[in-house]
Amino acid sequence: MYHSPVTNALWEARSKIFERLLDPPKDAPPQSELLTKTPSQSRTTIFYNFSSDYILREQYRDPWNEVRMGMLLEDLDALAGTISVKHCSDDDSTTRPLLLVTAAVDKIVLKKPISVDIDLKIVGSVIWVGRSSIEIQLDVIQSLKEESDVSHSVALTANFIFVARDSKTGKAAAVNRLSPETEREKFLFEEAEARSKLRKKKRVDRRKLENGEVNQLEPLLAEGRIFCDMPALADRDSILLRDTRLENALICQPQQRNIHGRIFGGFLMHRAFELAFSTAYVFAGLVPCFLEVDHVDFLRPVDVGDFLRLTSCVLYTKLENLDQPLINVEVVAHVTRPEIRSSEV
Repeated sequence: MYHSPVTNALWEARSKIFERLLDPPKDAPPQSELLTKTPSQSRTTIFYNFSSDYILREQYRDPWNEVRMGMLLEDLDALAGTISVKHCSDDDSTTRPLLLVTAAVDKIVLKKPISVDIDLKIVGSVIWVGRSSIEIQLDVIQSLKEESDVSHSVALTANFIFVARDSKTGKAAAVNRLSPETEREKFLFEEAEARSKLRKKKRVDRRKLENGEVNQLEPLLAEGRIFCDMPALADRDSILLRDTRLENALICQPQQRNIHGRIFGGFLMHRAFELAFSTAYVFAGLVPCFLEVDHVDFLRPVDVGDFLRLTSCVLYTKLENLDQPLINVEVVAHVTRPEIRSSEV
């Protein structure tokens, strides 16, 4: 069976780390001492030899001769998981390993189109740790011959947040400390620390709107009321949010599991991205150009056999530049259990 290079890298790295921990004793104690590690100790690089590997190239090719972004998101999550395992391992065969899960994706930014005919590599490492959470930054690098500046070779950056749980109790577990060495690593650590504080502030103030947001929402809500109350008089250049919706549904299969037996977060992102892309395509009437993922939140695990409903809609459009209008699409996944008449985000 053919596997992507990320899957192979994931298996190889984890098998080395847990070579003697594949079957830990049932009464194995938790990690007793936290280690201090450097970003270089978790740094992992994987290669896509698109120029010479026809099978790989065709696996990742989209209809417009670029890399399928949904598949790349799946690979990024798999690689981030490998990196988190590297950092959190205590290299002790007598302790039980931590359960590490994707909590969120803070940002994914596409800096330039990614060709499927040119070799690609992804480099990632841990850039920040809290008590039980870690942030991993991944750089997708594709170099053209005429690009001498390394920074111009970075095609995409992504930041993943993982949280650690005790594999026996399910409670939050402390992770190894991080000691940045280079100026670049220290800069990334400080940036991630600031993002962590901002996330905590937003959780506390999530019901409060900034003045700028209120000023944006009020005219949109007023226009929406005209659509509902006086549709014949509504602006013909506008559309109600509900009329942009698309939906997809699937039963989660055993083949989509991660190593912990739950549905792989990268698979969920893959499906959500392709629905969002389709929504923008139908809305605009032209093939959309992906720019960024603002954030992804994993609120609860998804299990094998769950009935998953993905619903998307165009949330907001920005028309300052009519040659390149921006479309913001939201996708929400519901785990639906018909037997008990339950549906949860």
